[in-house]
Amino acid sequence: MKMKWIRDEDFIRGNIPMTKFNIRILTIGHLAIEEGDRLLDIGAGTGSISIEAALQGAKVWAIEREEEGISLIKTNDKKFNTNINITKGCAPESLPYNSFNKCFIGGSGGKLKEIFQYLDEYLEKGGILCGNFITLSNLNEFMALLKKHEYKDIETHLIQSAYMDRTGLMKGENPIYIVKGVKLND
Repeated sequence: MKMKWIRDEDFIRGNIPMTKFNIRILTIGHLAIEEGDRLLDIGAGTGSISIEAALQGAKVWAIEREEEGISLIKTNDKKFNTNINITKGCAPESLPYNSFNKCFIGGSGGKLKEIFQYLDEYLEKGGILCGNFITLSNLNEFMALLKKHEYKDIETHLIQSAYMDRTGLMKGENPIYIVKGVKLND
């Protein structure tokens, strides 16, 4: 399958945060998305991770609590012809009763503990869980939950990037923590 990466400016955007290109590609890499995967995207925002994963051949379920986010995901889904299952709601209450082999957490609504309890049942053994965090408190809670739930092959990366604007000045982006673990138990 030919890889196709989407530039940030090609997504329809609004006031909802979007996972930027360099972080998005690294996240898809950490998730090891392949054709036939079943990905649950929690806190999907504009749908950028969902769209990229679907273009790599994954079947995707995206959940987002913000109405604007739902609208943007639907618009981007249509634009890129990806057929994502989109749900408006909060995790874990509105999460589907399907099994998944990949899960991405872009936003948790403060319910990481409850999301892990859901994943105990619905993320398959050997499934990959990846989360992106901008706050140390969420990062620390996620790391503690990975250990408590006995995930293995845990990796944590801090990504700091900058881009050059039209005048030649470097503009820093927010640092992002990318964390990945593999589910060990059933």
